[in-house]
Amino acid sequence: MRSPVTRPPRAVRSRRVSKALTASVTGVLVASTMSMVAPAAHAADVPAPTAHYDMSHSGTSLLDVSGNGRNASLTGFTDASFADAAGDSVLRFKADGYAALPKGLVTGTDNDFTVEYTVAAQSAANHFGWVIGDGVGPWNTTQLGNHIFLSPRSAQGGYTDQVLAAIRVKSGTSNGETRMPAGGGLNPGFTTLTMVGAGNTLTLYRDGSVISTLTHANSLSSIIPSGNVLGYLGRSLYQGDSLLRADVTDVKFWDAALTSDQVGSSMPTASQKSSTTSALLRGDVAATMLRSNTSLDSVSSNLNLASSVNGVALTWASSNPAVVSTTGVVSRSITANTPVTLTATSSLGVLTFDVTVIAPDVATDLNAISLASRTTENLPLATKGAVNGAAISWTSSNPALVTSTSAAYVAPAVGAADPYRGGGLVARPAYGAGDAKVTLTATATLNGQSAQKTFDVTVAEKGRWAPDAGYAAAYFKSDGDEKIYQAATSGNDFFSFSPVNSGQPVITSTTDTKGLRDPYILRSKDGDKYYMVATDLCISCGTGWGPAQSNGSLKIEVWESTDLVKWDRTNGANEGITVNQPEAGMTWAPEAYWDDALQSYVVHFSSRLYNSAAKTNTDNLHARVFYVLTRDFKTFTYPPTEWQNTGFARIDSTVQKIGDYYYRFTKNEEGGAADGLEAGKDIFLERSKVLTAPTTRSNWNADPEKTWQLTDTYMTRLETNEVGEGPQIVKLNEGDPNNAGGDGYAFLVDNFGAGGYRAFVTTGGAIASSSQNDRLSRRADWNVRPVGGLPASPRHGSFVSVNQSVLTAMREWTSVKAVASTTTLTREGRTATAVVAAADRGDVAGTVTFTGEGWTQTVKLSQRSASVEVPATVRSVTARYDGYTDGRVTASSSDPLSLGLDLSAAVANRCIAGKVTQVVTVTNADSVAADVTVAGAFGSKKMTVAAGKTASATFSTRATSVEAGTMSIDAVTSGTKNDATTFTVPAPRGSCG
Repeated sequence: MRSPVTRPPRAVRSRRVSKALTASVTGVLVASTMSMVAPAAHAADVPAPTAHYDMSHSGTSLLDVSGNGRNASLTGFTDASFADAAGDSVLRFKADGYAALPKGLVTGTDNDFTVEYTVAAQSAANHFGWVIGDGVGPWNTTQLGNHIFLSPRSAQGGYTDQVLAAIRVKSGTSNGETRMPAGGGLNPGFTTLTMVGAGNTLTLYRDGSVISTLTHANSLSSIIPSGNVLGYLGRSLYQGDSLLRADVTDVKFWDAALTSDQVGSSMPTASQKSSTTSALLRGDVAATMLRSNTSLDSVSSNLNLASSVNGVALTWASSNPAVVSTTGVVSRSITANTPVTLTATSSLGVLTFDVTVIAPDVATDLNAISLASRTTENLPLATKGAVNGAAISWTSSNPALVTSTSAAYVAPAVGAADPYRGGGLVARPAYGAGDAKVTLTATATLNGQSAQKTFDVTVAEKGRWAPDAGYAAAYFKSDGDEKIYQAATSGNDFFSFSPVNSGQPVITSTTDTKGLRDPYILRSKDGDKYYMVATDLCISCGTGWGPAQSNGSLKIEVWESTDLVKWDRTNGANEGITVNQPEAGMTWAPEAYWDDALQSYVVHFSSRLYNSAAKTNTDNLHARVFYVLTRDFKTFTYPPTEWQNTGFARIDSTVQKIGDYYYRFTKNEEGGAADGLEAGKDIFLERSKVLTAPTTRSNWNADPEKTWQLTDTYMTRLETNEVGEGPQIVKLNEGDPNNAGGDGYAFLVDNFGAGGYRAFVTTGGAIASSSQNDRLSRRADWNVRPVGGLPASPRHGSFVSVNQSVLTAMREWTSVKAVASTTTLTREGRTATAVVAAADRGDVAGTVTFTGEGWTQTVKLSQRSASVEVPATVRSVTARYDGYTDGRVTASSSDPLSLGLDLSAAVANRCIAGKVTQVVTVTNADSVAADVTVAGAFGSKKMTVAAGKTASATFSTRATSVEAGTMSIDAVTSGTKNDATTFTVPAPRGSCG
């Protein structure tokens, strides 16, 4: 939404004369369309307030414009928290901040005081508008301070959507709270609520009319704190209550009891409040209208013409419904920019908005496409333009590497249609083969226009595979500790978890709601990357469970990692990704699973859905489950598709594929039985062959070819005696002692009220065979394991298998280190083969360099081995594994390997009859006889040298002297002739003269 208009930091806007400070306010109250107090004949003199906050601010100070200098201290707000409503400043409390009031506004020397509070609130919650008193704590404890408070729109029983006010002075073991009788809710738009304390009577006025009184026996002196903080605006003293959600435009305090006439004279007039309401409404309506458009002067996609904003009902009209309909549908068939006037009629009057619909340019849709320059996943090739809705088709320069879209694609009868029409499917090169490049061409057509754009993409080779050797977990701890923690097993035993990162949080949110819950880790389809999604929710920040369900975040928080130690945002920004629609109430417990049919990831989450973005209806607010599709966890289909809606509350689904079926474990969020489900607040099991098949009933007899069939219900409570949620299912690794039969699974349930996860061990066969007449949870071997072996206090999280490299990185909390390797060299004849083995039994890629006497050759590994023909002149060779560019496996060298026969030779000169004679002596140290040919400058001779023996050959030179030279030795194994050795030996200079 568009940010509200605010003044520059530290600048103080002067107020309109109508809200300027005066000791008395004169004039006649102006009637308006709101239900206000009747005009007074003569305005009463009003004493000067002890403080007046007209929502002017400077930095972190809420300015006291009374001249008394009693500024309040702001926490959590920014300049964007303040809106300008036609010159009137409004502080927009969004459960994100509060103001601490200074001492001295009310003294407690007597019981007389007055608080005037002008507010508009659209959400009922357990929150305080203002409170005099200090000391935040649990109900009925000494930590909780004595106080007087007002809640402008309460969610408490008996006060729902009404003003709730009370006084509390603790006495003995009694909480001491006395509530004023319910007197109704707020008027439309801004309402002034004035509480007057006079003696032992509290009187509450709504727009100048009394709506409640209370007689009490308490003393204000028992309530006024002794410290520097008198109380708060927007902060409850009850631990667990949310911060305020409301718009506040004016607050005044008096250390005196105003009369009824003074109450009516002091407050902003009806016309002033109407003006502020209308101005604020106009800004909010304009911001609500935009959706994905950048401004109303440049509209290219549908507008949100809400039926209600800020609790004010709106009826829409359009000057050109063919271009912009009264429901906000924007035509993409126009050929010229077209102005349209939209009119919203409400009880406060008429609002008009001039918009300009931009004629579509087909190239705009192409320019809006963003593809990763290097991908490890299938590509999200958009087939419909994001801006103008142009039809887009794709061709690939190498369809074997990345597929083109298909004009002949037909959507399945059941489940989601492929939004990419068969396009973008990536066949990654094998590990070690290197990356590959492809050019993709997008052709967009719209209104007879056509345009093309090319995208160059590098397809990454597959990552290194290694067998799983342990497990990792991610979780949060409690409603008061909403950060992501991780744990890892000590080895390949699922029940050997302990914290990593010294037990400290791995991710702490500094954005969005500033809370992270329900983390779920999914391993990518190729196994070389992990994705994590989490709920954007912070209960400990003051958000109550009611507002969390009705006005919760529409985002999910998303990261990716290759080592589960370093996590990066998939969107490259420190913020979540909006996947839910404006009409939704919350986005809880996101999880993801790979869909074989769609070749995409299905991200599902639980949510409420309202009739409109105003979220004013109170019917059909059961939680249901929606899904979106993604391929890169950066771009998601929109809007979300309803996946599970039986008319009864469901949350927290998790999925596991076993054989041809997907199995889905979900929590029944109803308090009791629900559409075939027994009892409530427990886990049930369904199955389907189509992951995205819709569910409208919990049905034992449903056809799993078309929907989801119920196969078990009320699965854990009979064993744990606890309410359970956040189910998880994990396939156990080969070699895990808990997986003796090889088909083992660990099923886990979060007993959120009793320490977190408990585990059951079962098999895939047992899960698959569950049925109404033979339920998994009713079998004798369905038993909860004793406590132990899981992370300490794990709340709704996830568990995933990891290889040894990742497990070691997590245990040491460092980046992944290279694993050791060994290189073994063998030969067959003159063919030498090097085999490289990694210590973790995983893949090995790269090259091997063979080295011998004066010779070297480098060969690429294939299936962890490399072979080479060794030249006959080389008698000993060594192989060295050189490693690979990813650095995941260390280099290593083999022992030297001898090739051919183990022969040696020497040449000596003798003088016989004054002439030089060369004597060649050949020694055979091998275990087999050798047929040897000796050749030199003076001829050649053959001889057989027995194993372990020496033989000589003589050559007469008939010369008195000879120069130095060499003699060659060629030998083969006697008989088989399959091993050969060739080498030379030096022949020394000789002289007999």
